[in-house]
Amino acid sequence: MPAYTVREWDKLAYGEGAGQILDGHAERLAALAARSAFAGRGGSGVLEHGRHALRARGVVGILAAGDASLEILPKIDVAPGETTDHQNAAIRKRLVHMLAVALDLKIDLGVITDLAWQRETLLEILIRIFCDKLTEALRKGMPRRYISCEDDLPTLRGQLDITRQFTRHAVNPSRLACRFDLLSEDTPLNRIMKAAVQRLARLSRRPANQQRLRELAFVYADITDVPVAALRWDQVIIDRTNRSWQELFAMAQLFLQDRYQTTTGGAGQGTAMLFEMNALFEEYVGRLIARALAGTGLTVSLQGGRLFCLSAQDSGRALFQTRPDILIRQGGRVVHVIDTKWKRISARIDDPKQGVSQADVYQMMAYAQLYDAPRLTLLYPHHPGLGGQDMVHGRYAITGHATILETASIDVANSTDMLGRLRRLILREEPVALEPVG
Repeated sequence: MPAYTVREWDKLAYGEGAGQILDGHAERLAALAARSAFAGRGGSGVLEHGRHALRARGVVGILAAGDASLEILPKIDVAPGETTDHQNAAIRKRLVHMLAVALDLKIDLGVITDLAWQRETLLEILIRIFCDKLTEALRKGMPRRYISCEDDLPTLRGQLDITRQFTRHAVNPSRLACRFDLLSEDTPLNRIMKAAVQRLARLSRRPANQQRLRELAFVYADITDVPVAALRWDQVIIDRTNRSWQELFAMAQLFLQDRYQTTTGGAGQGTAMLFEMNALFEEYVGRLIARALAGTGLTVSLQGGRLFCLSAQDSGRALFQTRPDILIRQGGRVVHVIDTKWKRISARIDDPKQGVSQADVYQMMAYAQLYDAPRLTLLYPHHPGLGGQDMVHGRYAITGHATILETASIDVANSTDMLGRLRRLILREEPVALEPVG
């Protein structure tokens, strides 16, 4: 199965040469991408189907259609001197780390060899991690729960169902209408695990993963087959008896639900597992900030606030609800609003506005008015063009307010002391010259 790789915002040319994609493969993959919820009305929100090339946009992940797959990797700056395979391996590793943080998974990236990061796609790496975790969990036993059962038996088991007994067996007392609890492995959680194994078995093209999935399918042979659309996610209860299955449950959601976004094009048409980088970057940074500020007296809420910008004079109806990415409170008062933006900003020497959009500034000014926070930050991914490492690149006074608006960046390519770097970025107080904005 041909497997192609392209990075976010880069192009993959058509042709039969090295690093090119066949026209037929491009057409099928672009058609699958156009059915994604991320595609938008124009159908090009995932891939632009141009005359000479496919161009990836701000969505990453895997598209698999027919006999070809396309891996879209985020535009993360890694060591420039390395080969393309080594760079892609480093990017896959960072992307899996971001997913692990966003989904609250404990993944030991060190157990995967450097060669595997280079040769396997993102999907195969995630499948491998899932298989390893599921196999380890099953060694300790498949989780079981008591389920309510009803059956007509020759001897009493549990309680007698009086109503059913005298309506169904009034003339045949040799059968007893019993109602009892049965300790069973055929639970909603295990049905979800089986569905995930079956889905991945159809997606994987790596022989080692296929073998592991066949072995797991054998273990789940006696569990009821349930279509993905009919799975009862709401009936899964994670408690102290099955706490170790929390991460596997989250990974099953990743593969089966639209936790970020999945697309199934129908029988034989293809499957996609896609992540909008704006949403992933927001969740990743938000969870890391919550960890970084633990014990500081500051509390962090993600997608909180929800204050409205307007109120209709005639009806009093609230309009235009706001959802700041990250709110930081002290003693119940909002002291810092952070909005994450997955896009590259320019160095101030190249552009005084740093490529920050006017709409983003207006949005932050609305937050200044509604949340009365003394500090606002637009947080972007760092790149070498900005120089140095994580830093505040500009600090501005909003006209008519005491609020300060900052532009800052965090280097997602560098995992060293990420919590410490975020904590210093948020708690730093060194003086910076203020410039008016607004």
